[in-house]
Amino acid sequence: MTTEISFDDFLQVDIRVGRIVRVEPFPEARKPAWKLWIDFGPGLGEKKSSAQITTHYTADDLVGRQVLAVVNFPPRQIGPFRSEVLTLGLADAEGAIVLISPERDVPTGARLH
Repeated sequence: MTTEISFDDFLQVDIRVGRIVRVEPFPEARKPAWKLWIDFGPGLGEKKSSAQITTHYTADDLVGRQVLAVVNFPPRQIGPFRSEVLTLGLADAEGAIVLISPERDVPTGARLH
């Protein structure tokens, strides 16, 4: 069952587009993951995220790619890494995560409407 929220509740979730500028392996993670550094442009700057997306993406696939992320959740400590944003994706038929990206390039830091 889906819980209804108000439009004002939705507006509180700040989803922005950023460009992945750096990727490193995250061998300490319980499930295979990448450490991502994502540039959200002036105002937000660069933020870190841990993402369990190793099934579909290599480090080379990710650098330069635009992704959507929730930027106003509190940071989360994941082992030795502090994840500052939640990178968004959807599970495929096997449960592996596929990133959500804009169809075309948009300005870094643009907010989802």
